[in-house]
Amino acid sequence: MTLRVLVPTAQLAQAIQGPGIEAILWHINDSLTDPPAADVLVTERPREFERRARVASIPGLRHVHLLSIGSDWILAHMPTGVTLSNSRGAVEDATAEHGMALILAALRELSTAALQQRRHDWVPLWTSSVHGSVVLILGYGGVGKELFLRLEPFRPAALIPVASRARVLDDGLQIHGTAELPDLLPHADVVVVTLPHDGSTAHLVDANFLVRMKDGALLVNIGRGPVVDTEALLAELSSGRLRAALDVTDPEPLPTDHPLWDAPGCLITPHMAGNTAEFIRLATELTVDQIHRISQGEAPLHLVDVV
Repeated sequence: MTLRVLVPTAQLAQAIQGPGIEAILWHINDSLTDPPAADVLVTERPREFERRARVASIPGLRHVHLLSIGSDWILAHMPTGVTLSNSRGAVEDATAEHGMALILAALRELSTAALQQRRHDWVPLWTSSVHGSVVLILGYGGVGKELFLRLEPFRPAALIPVASRARVLDDGLQIHGTAELPDLLPHADVVVVTLPHDGSTAHLVDANFLVRMKDGALLVNIGRGPVVDTEALLAELSSGRLRAALDVTDPEPLPTDHPLWDAPGCLITPHMAGNTAEFIRLATELTVDQIHRISQGEAPLHLVDVV
């Protein structure tokens, strides 16, 4: 029996094609036609909200493989009995690297320097730095762990990992629980959000959270936009009390007239943390492995609970 697989790019189609596998080019975001019948869908996160529901209209679908870690967008549209897997292991490095870029760019005022360059204005800037700062990482999963490793060589005054529950790892590292946030936030110069979006994390970073952050602190979000209450963040940015560097926003894509674009002290990148050539290579390798496993009747790697 031939395994029919919907893939979003010709590169992936060529990579997975083989005996017993039929690759069909269909992009959830760009294809204008209804999806053809298929056993497996390989997909990225749609740019437009209304495209998400297309997953539920694929005849014969048995499995979905995501070209990302985050699965929050698809859970409401998964047909009964269809299994789901993600690309854990392929995107964490790229996302953590982009997190480092946002932290450094914001702390070292690179946005201001870029504006001065366009004006041919030579005015040396005095900035803050990772060195000597207290950095709190909210979320200690794959991305949070990789970010922790990248921050260590910059010699911060402290690195504070926070997860849903407090625990001590085998290497002695203290992981703090979210219940401790009220006491931890006033000491943090930088707060980095790496959390997924679900019922327990939606608007976790709300007005009460933000008001506990110290004056001049930097909020970085490389997790999911809805984890942060946008209106509450806008109020803090508008007052000049806090700064932000965001790769994800709520709403997303950010409308062209949204006030977050012009908020003072806010650096925005368009959900591009994972967009690297190395991620494409790793995600392609994983996708090929997944499709071969499914075609041979084996369980896919990195299954996600869809309940």
